[in-house]
Amino acid sequence: MNFQYAIALTGGIGSGKSTAASLLKLYGYAIIDADTIAHKMLEQSTEKVIEIFSDIILTEGKIDRKKLANIVFKNKALRNKLENLLHPRIKENILEQSHLLDKKKIPYFIDIPLFFETNHYEITQTLLIFTEQPIQIERIKKRNALSDEAILERINAQIPLHQKKKLAKYVINNNGDLENLQKEIEKYLQNYLPNIKF
Repeated sequence: MNFQYAIALTGGIGSGKSTAASLLKLYGYAIIDADTIAHKMLEQSTEKVIEIFSDIILTEGKIDRKKLANIVFKNKALRNKLENLLHPRIKENILEQSHLLDKKKIPYFIDIPLFFETNHYEITQTLLIFTEQPIQIERIKKRNALSDEAILERINAQIPLHQKKKLAKYVINNNGDLENLQKEIEKYLQNYLPNIKF
């Protein structure tokens, strides 16, 4: 059985999911990072990606992820093409890593930003990092220097966080600072995680 001890860690752009993943790592939990795998698969698929998008996505012969993002967030059909190319490879890699971690019989996290959107992974335990949209927008502005229009394109490409809240098994509200997020993660690890029946 796949993903026996897996917990899907998910959220939305700017919700603080990556920070949560870093904190979980500090507490000694293994993290499989779907984004890191996606970047690797993107590099390995350069030729096929150029076939879809042409060489306008290149900077000095390499795929410029910023240029690529600007295109796919404006064009759903191209975004689907890219996802159809990369997702099977990403999933294969995640399955390989989770197979090894399942053997240890201890919980681990798979950081999957689009867990609910893609519906590719049969993982029953989910941890959602939630934040209200104004805070989400503020964080993205600080981090990415994107226009309001570009930020909303990225947010609207994902299922709204309020909707994800209804789908998740456990929700951490990350509307505060780092200290608050840390407290919420500790609460989850101490009070909720030990009671999960894997």
